[in-house]
Amino acid sequence: MSRIAGVNLKDSKPIFIALTGVYGVGIPSAIDICKSLGIDSARRAATLSDSEWTAVREYIDSELVVEGELRRVVAQNIKRKKDIGTYQGTRHRKSLPARGQRTHTNARTRKGKARAIAGKKK
Repeated sequence: MSRIAGVNLKDSKPIFIALTGVYGVGIPSAIDICKSLGIDSARRAATLSDSEWTAVREYIDSELVVEGELRRVVAQNIKRKKDIGTYQGTRHRKSLPARGQRTHTNARTRKGKARAIAGKKK
């Protein structure tokens, strides 16, 4: 197993899929990493040499904001929105969807388990 940004990557997967295990690296950015370093994205992660892993690690460290630093930035942005009282901030504060999704039905992931309301039958 290879470690990048403190995350163990799965060696059995293609390199562009394995790189998505790092928070902040999706499929498009993983493919861009492979293209810029001249690595075939279809190769399995186990077949990469140590020098190729080093190049991938250095590229991610220099070019991308990932893992803890990215989580911190996202949390700061949400906190800032809550502090200045934007609409999205109030939605975050109330644990409701912040990007315009409907809440009459659905939104159970965000709202939590459904609670019964006494006397409301109909």
